Amino acid sequence: MHNSSQAGADKVFTRGGRLVAGVEGTADLVVAFPTYVFATPLAGGQASLGVGAGGGHMRVKAGATLAAPGGPMVSGAETDTLDGVADLYPTAELKWHDGAHNTMVYAMAGVPVGSYQAGRLANLGINHLSLDGGAGYTYLDPKKGHEFSVVAGLTYNFENRDTDYRNGNDFHVDFAASQFLSEQLHVGLVGYHYQQLTGDSGSGAKLGDFKSRVSAIGPQVGWFFPLGGKKYYANLKAFDEWGAKNRPEGWSVWLELAIPL
Repeated sequence: MHNSSQAGADKVFTRGGRLVAGVEGTADLVVAFPTYVFATPLAGGQASLGVGAGGGHMRVKAGATLAAPGGPMVSGAETDTLDGVADLYPTAELKWHDGAHNTMVYAMAGVPVGSYQAGRLANLGINHLSLDGGAGYTYLDPKKGHEFSVVAGLTYNFENRDTDYRNGNDFHVDFAASQFLSEQLHVGLVGYHYQQLTGDSGSGAKLGDFKSRVSAIGPQVGWFFPLGGKKYYANLKAFDEWGAKNRPEGWSVWLELAIPL
């Protein structure tokens, strides 16, 4: 995954416990998500357990470091880079299939073991526990090649004790729509919307509740291909963000590869 985002010099953010203005950042990450699928049905559905782990490179540039919101500049432009590991994301899913209709529920935790240091601009870990849960629906008509998916969830964030900062809870929804051009190839659109529901809190929340939001949309292409007697799947998608509030805005490209074991 490659991500690039920025916010103008008139925008102030909290990073690593510091107030900074004019943020630019890039990240290149590789994440593996090994998953075990249970053969025995659970509640009439298919259960699975997995965990996400990865790492990569991050570069963040701040135009200025501030003493306080609206206060004088303490230092000028600063750039920070980091090569490290990300947090762990254990996940449990339960899926049901009924013809063209597919439903699922999931639960996921964010375990703060990633590279993090208070006071740094670039951090791959978020240094606080999070819990996320939600549900999804997929419609797939194999005869006409129509596919549509939507997954919505809620995230509860715990406090970062190094900075006395607690991010507010949020709602997020992801969608994808595509048309199969053949049994192996499909093209379409993907997108997401993120909306913070409750304000940030703690003594480190010097900018107030600082509720944020952002939306994104972009193209996708997916390809099923045989290799070694098994069927693999590759998906390439890109997102362009808009409507950002209290967060940087940018674009990202994702390449996913599903490998059956």
